[in-house]
Amino acid sequence: MKQATLEQYRYFLKDSIRQTIDFSQTDQRKGIDPPPIEKPFAEDAMRVDLVPRGGWKGIEEIDLIAAINNRRSRRTYGKEPLTADELSFLLWATQGIRMRIDTGHAFRTVPSAGCRHAFETYLCILNVTGIDQGFYRYLPVEHQLLLEFTEDRMAEKIVKASFGQPYPGEAAVTFIWTAIPYRMEWRYDIGAHKVIAIDAGHVCQNLYLACEAIGAGTCAVAAYDQEEMDRLVRVDGTDEFVIYLAPVGKVEGVVKSPAGK
Repeated sequence: MKQATLEQYRYFLKDSIRQTIDFSQTDQRKGIDPPPIEKPFAEDAMRVDLVPRGGWKGIEEIDLIAAINNRRSRRTYGKEPLTADELSFLLWATQGIRMRIDTGHAFRTVPSAGCRHAFETYLCILNVTGIDQGFYRYLPVEHQLLLEFTEDRMAEKIVKASFGQPYPGEAAVTFIWTAIPYRMEWRYDIGAHKVIAIDAGHVCQNLYLACEAIGAGTCAVAAYDQEEMDRLVRVDGTDEFVIYLAPVGKVEGVVKSPAGK
């Protein structure tokens, strides 16, 4: 029974499912408009402008080989805050838009199957200079932060939702990525879910490498209380749910990867 169950779930990792899909019947092929590349928001909502590419202070070019070699999962962070420039850079590196094609497609700094980009980026901000504590959502089109809400005992609550792992509560900011599956299902139907999981790895690896440019560390977290984390971020858990998270903070003794010669 156990072996049969394992084999059943391994199927998710294979592309055999593509042969079962009638792609003529996907919503894309039916002419249905693609879902928007970011969730809508109220025009009068509280937003924070981020520093655009080229305007960052303290973000230097780094040697790619050194950054890859130095990459570690770092779970202990100092008390030094991130700057708004550093956070702006990390958000651009993980979900920034290079070129907008139309309302449903954009080229970003990370690859995505079919240019579908199924993720939203939420942030639990605890220690970023010039930005109040709270839960925010990154608006990649506007390159802004949208204040979603504030809560008491944010650090305590995110630790609880992470099965008691302490580092999200000690980080300057925790990136919380949610998936909106229909963005990918619109094109790939039931074949969407494998590539959503693959895309999550693309995003988080960019975060790891970008952290090397600012003397910070991160640690990918895939073990969390799904329902508790969805409630914390205030998503419905069905059409949108948390899929991955990564706390980020300055790491004592870690210096920026040097620039190439």
